[in-house]
Amino acid sequence: MTSIWTTVVLATLAGAAMPAGALLGRIEHLGPNWLDNELRHSVIAFGGGALLSAVALVLVPEALPASNALMIALAMILGGLFFGYLDAILSRSRGSVSQLIAMLADFIPESLALGAMFAIDGEGGVLLAILIALQNVPEGFNAFREMTASEDPDKIRRGRVAQNMRGKTVLLLFCLLVPLGPAAGLVGHYWLAEHDAVLAFIMLFASGGILYLVFQDIAPQARLERHWAPSLGAVVGFLFGVLGHLATT
Repeated sequence: MTSIWTTVVLATLAGAAMPAGALLGRIEHLGPNWLDNELRHSVIAFGGGALLSAVALVLVPEALPASNALMIALAMILGGLFFGYLDAILSRSRGSVSQLIAMLADFIPESLALGAMFAIDGEGGVLLAILIALQNVPEGFNAFREMTASEDPDKIRRGRVAQNMRGKTVLLLFCLLVPLGPAAGLVGHYWLAEHDAVLAFIMLFASGGILYLVFQDIAPQARLERHWAPSLGAVVGFLFGVLGHLATT
């Protein structure tokens, strides 16, 4: 019973990082324009580093014992292809719904794995919850900024507001996404814990998709000409994952 409550609490806190990132995104100007721009790119890069640490330190290592070479290759390739297909679809419709789907695409599989880990022995579960939260803050920040971009008066005058939402509505939607984390965690806890191969496939599938997202979407967005802070942000994001791994092992 303790592991169930641990799953629910940690998955909820990890999901709450999305609206927390959105709240940070609501701050219009954190300083001069150059600083605000560099901070945004640094936050995106930090999220990319956290995602890579989740793949390298938790998802792949936890999946390997229950996998063979063929299953590993199949799961990761399918994950990359699925996320690539999803990216191609969303690129044709960059509205608010697209941004929500993109955030959930990695949050739900990771929450499934989180619940299963705590049902088995809890090893790696705390670290995964920390890494989910670390990546959800910049994802929430970036998605909020993109989804509310139409609040710029110039964009409104040019008629680009059809699929965009106002800040308070977007923030409310982010809050409504939070319960999906513990719900997926409970599914993983009650069902996936008894199916090691299925859980391993999901973690590897998510790993392939995350790697696609990092190199297709996050890394290109993080780069900023003649600025070096964003690249250091990726290092710090990965470092947080390493320190979390050391603290939980």
